[in-house]
This record gives sequence, C-alpha cells and structure tokens, in this order.
Amino acid sequence: MDFVGNHIISVDQFDRQDIARVFAVADELRVYAARERITRVLEGAILSNMFFEPSTRTRLSFGAAFNLLGGEVRETTEIKASSLAKGESLYDTARVLSGYSDVIVMRHPTAGSVAEFAAASRVPVINGGDGPNEHPSQALLDLYTIRAELTGQGKKIDGLSIALIGDLKYGRAVHSLCKLLALYDNLQFNLVSPPGLEIPQKLAAQLQAQGHRVQTYHQMEAGIRDVDILYVTRTQEERFPSQEEADRYKGLFRLNQLVYTQHCAPNTVIMHPLPRDSRADAQELDDDLNENPNLAVFRQTDNGLLVRMALFALVLDVADQVHAHSKPVTWFTANRSPAS
Repeated sequence: MDFVGNHIISVDQFDRQDIARVFAVADELRVYAARERITRVLEGAILSNMFFEPSTRTRLSFGAAFNLLGGEVRETTEIKASSLAKGESLYDTARVLSGYSDVIVMRHPTAGSVAEFAAASRVPVINGGDGPNEHPSQALLDLYTIRAELTGQGKKIDGLSIALIGDLKYGRAVHSLCKLLALYDNLQFNLVSPPGLEIPQKLAAQLQAQGHRVQTYHQMEAGIRDVDILYVTRTQEERFPSQEEADRYKGLFRLNQLVYTQHCAPNTVIMHPLPRDSRADAQELDDDLNENPNLAVFRQTDNGLLVRMALFALVLDVADQVHAHSKPVTWFTANRSPAS
C-alpha cells in the first residue's frame, strides 16, 4: 500500500506488511504521545474532523493526534451544523472542505458514505466509521493492542484464539478487526452473540476460507473458555430499526469478575472498543473488572492516539521527518513517563 496522499477507507487496503509499517511508526511516536518530546512536523497543516455521528474517543484522539504532530484541527460535529442539513451533497461538501484542509477524517451514519465523500475530495480522507460497515483505525489500534498484550505473555498474533462477544451483526469495529486478523495464520474465532445478532455470514465464510477455525456460540460461558482475548461489544442501539427491538438484547451478555474467574484462563485479556454501556440494565462489561490487570480497554484508548498519529504521518509523508522537528517538553504533564 502506498500511504502517501491516499485515502484510508477500508481495512481491505492493508496487508501484513502495511500493518507492520503502521505499527513501526506508532512505536516511534510513543515519546510524543507520552509528552516526553514535542514535534512540530505538521506545523501549518489543517485537519478537518467531520463527525456526523456521536463520538468521544475517535474524534478527540484524531484531533489530539494531529495536534501532537503540530497541526491545527477544525471540527464539525453534527449534520445540522453543516450545509448537509440544507441539502448539500457529499460531493459538494467534499470539494469545498478539501480546499480548506490537508487531510479529512469523516464519520457518517450511512455505510459507504465516507468512500463516496472521498471520491470527490482533493485531499486524503480517513474513515472514522461509516454506519455498520467499517472502522479501520479502530481495528488497527485493536490489533496494535492485541500484539502488545500477547507480546507481554510471550505469544504472537499467529495462533491467537479470540472470543468476540455481543452485537456482532452491527458492530463495525468487530467487522474491521476480523478482516485484519484474517491476514494472520491459524486463528480460532469464537463468535459469541445472542440469536439474531450473529456476525454477517459473508464475513464468517471469509474467515473460514482463509483457513481459520470459526465456532458460533449463543451462550457466553461456553464461548469464552480457553481463549487469549475477550473482545466485548455493546449493543449498537442506534443501528436497530426501533428502540424496542434493541431493548430485547440489552444486558443479555454481561461479563463481570465472577464470570471471568469461573470461565476464563487467568491471563485472558479483556478488550472493548468503548463506550461500554454503564446503565444498570445493560453493563456488558461490569465496573467490578476495573481493577483486573488484564482489562486492556484503557490501554486500547492510549494506543489509539499512537496509531492515529502514525496514519497522519504516513498519509502526509512525514514519518521520516518527525524527530528532525523535535524538542523538549516545557510544561508539567502527568502523561509523561517517570524516567523522562
């Protein structure tokens, strides 16, 4: 994959060499994410963050990643705050905004919408999530986290066993992660969901066609035994035809410390793309896991900053120039490592 000047719309664009390149750049940028050094390699560059669905982590981490590389960020956070509410087309919006920007990150509720927008853009576009379809940067940060967690246990991604739990039908993070994991060898996928929220059959067939073992479960306890990773997801209420239908699935699968202790191996890593649902009748990932050292969800969010910095550095062709624009941090920051 040639990153320079190109859109990042789908994980289908990546092979293992591309992933390794992103991860190598992310590793190099850790000192800046940890506020151990400052770089201004993107000074003067402008990111337009166009988020037409609610977002906390993706929107803010893309913005923070660009700022940490020295760039400026402009944001639109609702359709009603843009001319799309007046009937403007994605084509016209893309043509205009790409004249104001050096790179655009876009989230939109309709599958395929970011690709449509990118086709008209004059600058690179990164998909921040298009409906139930894909979320490539989330999949990359999830895979980066999986690699880090397994490395700490002396394991590799090849040979991984993972249980994907919850709403596998509408969970775009799950869909994108599965496609990236499929590039590796000899994986075991335990697909754990309520009846009706199974992973799309086409994706399950793709995993099997690429030589992986795929097992479907409708009971969580059976599906989470003897795996390296638990990847839990919330019910994607916003994708359902009605709230009433979404409510049928709320709270059906709930991972807590008792369930974890009874059914999981001691070093099983717990992941979640967040947000987790904190409402009492939902809580697919219980608060009593917060002190579990294998809970990796906040390490995931930290890794999101690194991966998104790496994507900007690669797309804007500054990955090899970052350290040349480096200088010491001048302020107190709690994010800085004690050794710095």
